[in-house]
Order: sequence, then C-alpha cells, then structure tokens
Amino acid sequence: MSAIDRRDFLKGLGGSVVTGAAAWQALQSLVPARADELQVTPGFVQFRPEMEEVVRWIEETPRERVLDEAVQRLKKGLPYRQLVGGLFLAGIRNIKPRPVGFKFHAVMAISSAHQLALDAPQSDRLLPFFWALDNFKNAQTQDVKEGDWTLAAVKESSVPSASQARQRFVEAMDRWDDEAADAAITGLYRSAGAAEVMETLWPYGIRDQQNIGHKAIFAAHAFRTLELIGWEHAEPVLRSLVFGLLNGGKSDSAAPFDHSRNLVAQIRPDWATGKPDPVATTALLQRLRQANTNEAAAAVVELLNKGIAASSLWDAILLAGSELLMRKTAIVTLHATTAGNSLFYIFRHSGHATTRLLALLQAASWITMFRDGARSRDGLPDKPHIDEFSPADSAPQNLAALFDGLKQDRANAAAQTLAYARAGGSAAAFFDAARHLILIKGTDAHDYKFTVSAFEDFMHASPNVRPQLLAASVFYLKGSRDADSPLLQKARAALASL
Repeated sequence: MSAIDRRDFLKGLGGSVVTGAAAWQALQSLVPARADELQVTPGFVQFRPEMEEVVRWIEETPRERVLDEAVQRLKKGLPYRQLVGGLFLAGIRNIKPRPVGFKFHAVMAISSAHQLALDAPQSDRLLPFFWALDNFKNAQTQDVKEGDWTLAAVKESSVPSASQARQRFVEAMDRWDDEAADAAITGLYRSAGAAEVMETLWPYGIRDQQNIGHKAIFAAHAFRTLELIGWEHAEPVLRSLVFGLLNGGKSDSAAPFDHSRNLVAQIRPDWATGKPDPVATTALLQRLRQANTNEAAAAVVELLNKGIAASSLWDAILLAGSELLMRKTAIVTLHATTAGNSLFYIFRHSGHATTRLLALLQAASWITMFRDGARSRDGLPDKPHIDEFSPADSAPQNLAALFDGLKQDRANAAAQTLAYARAGGSAAAFFDAARHLILIKGTDAHDYKFTVSAFEDFMHASPNVRPQLLAASVFYLKGSRDADSPLLQKARAALASL
C-alpha cells in the first residue's frame, strides 16, 4: 500500500484528483442508501437498496432532464456499473415484456449499448448509455399510455422449496403456466447457482420463434447484462424473462423445437470433434434457401454425422441470415441476424450438449422461418446470393470514402467492403468507423443490436467467410451522410460538464 500514490488512488475513485474534505465527500457519495431510507411501494417488486435508489431517480426524472441528472450523479461518484444496472432494472420493473419487442427494446438493447461503449474512444464512451437512458424514458411513457404495467412482487406463499423448485419450474413452463412459473423461477434462483438456473432456462429461450426471435434475444441479453451488473440482481430479471418467454402460449412456431428434440438423439456422440469443411458450409447455405424447417434441421444432423464441424454449419447459418438482409432490408430479415446471434451465443455458453445442439438446429430452422416470413410480409427477391456476390474492381482508398457513399448505394458499398476485406483491410478499423457512426447517428434499438450482433458473429466465424459477413453488414450500418441523432447535441452538452 505504501507504493500507491494517494492522489492516484483518489483519482481512480472519482475520475479527478480531490483531496481533504472534498475527497471524503466524494467517498461518502458512494455509500448506498439503506433499505429503511427508501419508501416501499406495496405490491411492486423492490430491488436491493443500492440499485433501488438509482432506479427511483431514473423512473422519476423527466425525460428532458434525465441526461443532466445522470451526469451529476456520475460527477458525485456513482459507478458506471451501478448506473447501467439501475437503468436495466428500471426497464425490468416498468416495461411489460409482452410482446417481447417494440418498447421492450429499452431493456433488451442495454447490453448492446454497453458492448459498443467498451471499445469506443473516451469521447464517445457514454453516448450509447445516454441513448439507452433516453430510450427508456420514451418506452416508459409508452407503457404508461398502454396501462402502466409494473412488475409485481412475487407471491411468496407460492414459492416452492429448494428441493422442488427446478421440477416445478420445468412443469410450469411445459404447460405454459404464468403464475406457477413465476413462483418456481423465484425458488430456483434462491436455491441454485447461476449456471444451473441458466441451463434450465436456455431451452425455453430457444423453444419458439414467436415475436420474430425476440425470446431468444431477451434470454441471451438478460444473461449478458447480469454478467455486468451482478447475479445478485437476477431474481426480478429472471421473473420478467419467464413472463416474456410464456407470451402467446404454445403455437406452431414451437413445432420445429419438438422436431429438433427428436433429432438430437440421432446425432453421433462425438459430434464436437468434427472437422471444418468450407464445402459443407456452401452446401448447407444452398439448402437453407429452399428447405423447410424440418429439412433444415435434418440437413444439420446429416452433416454432423458425416463428421463436419459445428463451426462450419454455423458459418452457413450466419451467411444465410446475412444474405436475407442483402436480398431485402426489412425488420424480419434483420432479425435473422440478431436472433441467430443470440442462438449462437447460447450455443457457445451452454455447458449441456443437448442444449447446444438444439440451439444449432433451431438456428437452421429459424432461417427458413425468417425467409418465409419476409416473403409473405414484404416479398423477398431471390438474389443476391452472398456466396456469389462480386467484390469491387479495387479496394477503396480509405474507409471514409466507403462510408460516405453507403447510404446512396448499399450494394456498391458492400462490393467495396468485400474488396477491402479480401485485400487484407483492417476489420478493427472498419469496426471503429462503423461504431462511431452508430453512436452519433443511431436512433433505434436495432441500430445498436444489429451492429453488435454483426461484429460478434464476424469474430466467431471462420476466416474464409468473414469477408462476406463484413460486406453484408453495410446493408444496415449507418453511413456518414445519414442525419445525426437528434439526441446527439443534448448528449454532447451534458458530457461537456463532466
């Protein structure tokens, strides 16, 4: 401890050098409120005191003043993680997760905003959080207009014992029983570790494609955000998640899951030792253009049993989702990427072979559902095919020129990006440019969700398919000629006082 400079220590705590009484005042501001200092609202879920205090001022501050209030709290020493956690939990308490989507993006997009902030330059680092904060206030207003839903306190008398919680939860979810599942997930959280809870939940997150895949997206993003803010805050989050997963009841969208569960037993036990095969990637991509849900899942099983690596099959699924966006840039095709990204996340994070395989089979089946959904809603051109898409004659001289022309001609920008990537252009530089444009021009949750999904999928894809994925991403990224976000000027003004 004697080697640590006192001024550096204090600077690390508060972001600026403070001494004497000012230093003590900064430290005092980090002490959370006591539970007895916060007035409890009967019937509504309450959070831990350190988060309840943050949630309250986010809930109660008017939209036009909330950015300035956040800055003042940060200046007084409020930790970033607590600020993000308070915003996330404010959404959990105030925004109804039915349907899973629409205004509920105020909850689901928080982890994407945080991911973009992690790699942003210091001058941009708080912009995604400020967007998320403003987005929540807008969603809160919508929720009030639609009935002012609030997550209720759990019915304690119904919470099962530790020995019964998991079985009760599975039974309730299988019969789509809201009330029983709410009590059971509470009991499971209180008696099991994070890994066991999530392993029990993952299959229900991927069970059906209702709400164009948002149930899987909510499951993955809830866990991502809890990893940031702490599992100790998980109980109300899990209750909201379960309520969302049971939205709509059982429907035809769950049929592929039942079929996939039967297929899993037919997969060779050593499937995880398969070998990468680019030819198999192309073959599966081509089959996904015409297959139905059952045929898509069967094709994955066939290739796994031939000793093809799961990574090569994920390459095909990622390409197929990106191709749909190239063929028709629309809300349904966009979710082929964002929902597929969440299924891929679950595949990578689950420790159960059956769940991992179900995520893979569901991802293939869902591609066909997104394809058919887009075709029935908006029409879907047959081309371009992502594996046949040609690069520009030469790579762009600089990324500024590429993003300058993106809005005017996305197909040309994609061809330039493909040439750039195949010429060895820096993916990191491309991501930096694209990220900055999202932060200053993004206005919608999908701007954030798509960007993070596309970047993450790129990093986990095989090197031979990365150029095509990078090229396809420009069909939804922002260009430098897009209008700045209306929030940007206000956010910059608030940041100037930090």
